[in-house]
Amino acid sequence: MTIWQAMEKLNTLIDESDPDTSLSQIEHLLQSAEAIRRDGKPRWFQLTGLVHDLGKLLFFFDAQGQWDVVGDTFPVGCAFDEGIIYPDTFKGNPDHDHEIYGTKHGIYSPGCGLDNVMLSYGHDEYLHGILKEQSTLPDEALAMIRYHSFYPWHSAGAYTWMMNDKDKKALEAVRAFNPYDLYSKSDEVPKVEDLK
Repeated sequence: MTIWQAMEKLNTLIDESDPDTSLSQIEHLLQSAEAIRRDGKPRWFQLTGLVHDLGKLLFFFDAQGQWDVVGDTFPVGCAFDEGIIYPDTFKGNPDHDHEIYGTKHGIYSPGCGLDNVMLSYGHDEYLHGILKEQSTLPDEALAMIRYHSFYPWHSAGAYTWMMNDKDKKALEAVRAFNPYDLYSKSDEVPKVEDLK
């Protein structure tokens, strides 16, 4: 698929994890990209806004439901942090009380770097893997893609013990991107055909 064809395919998905907007998927992507462009950010940043949710296409390829594609992400292989939304829901997960996975550091060591951490798999990991191999986007853009749904880290301050120096730059990038993913939803609805 071309990027536009992918956006049109994605437009047939209604994301159940994103109830705070009535925009279609394509309108959200365009609205994010246009807000970034309006603020004079670099073209790679604008492109990141345009494609950041295209990983949700994973839903159309043997997903069992939206639960395994969309939603917030978090590390696996260590304790579930209280910064994850609805942390009590993890009590039923077999890793919760596991002798290794249920400990603070689990299979990781402090300062290991997020590149070495396995996050829950979904649309961000999927798209990140594709773009890492098939694009020339800078590291900041790849961080925005991979971590924009990792709210416990970039919004709640969880899992900072995992970070290395590269992750500090990634965190800045993700926080710079976050307003365009969330708050651009209140901007004017983009005119899809004009922007196409």
